[in-house]
Amino acid sequence: MKDSRLNAVKNFVRQGSKVADIGTDHAYLPIELIRSEKVFKVIASDKNFGPCQAARKNISAAGLENFIEVRQGDGLKILKVGEVDTICISGMGGILIAEILAAAPEIFQSVNQLVLQPMNAADELKKFLQENNWFVGDEDLAEENGIIYEVICAVKNFSQVAEVSKKKNSPLLKKFLAQKIEKLEKVEAEMKKSSAAIRTEKFLNLQKKISELKMKQKAITF
Repeated sequence: MKDSRLNAVKNFVRQGSKVADIGTDHAYLPIELIRSEKVFKVIASDKNFGPCQAARKNISAAGLENFIEVRQGDGLKILKVGEVDTICISGMGGILIAEILAAAPEIFQSVNQLVLQPMNAADELKKFLQENNWFVGDEDLAEENGIIYEVICAVKNFSQVAEVSKKKNSPLLKKFLAQKIEKLEKVEAEMKKSSAAIRTEKFLNLQKKISELKMKQKAITF
């Protein structure tokens, strides 16, 4: 699978799961999940007609119509309680992913695994998960076009949390932290232009975050 982001998502999906891929676009993830024999049934959904048509075309070309069902609809609302045990959402902003989950709480809380790949706002998404009694079971990093993204595997049971995450052992970790530091330092530089801004709690928290990330970066030995 060439797409490193979707490959990282696929690797987190449990063997034999009943999966829903929300915002499937061209159905690349469902097709790879079936081809790899990791799962044997996937519901692929998208809000818009065009992506659903593209998904159906790709699924048909792969000869997997009996294994992947395409549904057009809004977020998790295309699902019934008990249909799936794993939900995958990739390639959207972290805030939007949280909104999609929150919009269908009965479905959101009925599954036991979430595999999420936010394009931004990963910290906000993890905070949302924590507030809704989910644990970050594991994390990984994936690079695409020079940008490093986080992939989050969330679970309902704390006993399923990995002792050592893939993210902490990723060869991309140092570069990932450097990108986060650079982004936050740009915000810091803008805030320093305002004498009022530098006296706010937000500015102090920003500096604290930058310092913490730099310490983590220095601690990496590989």
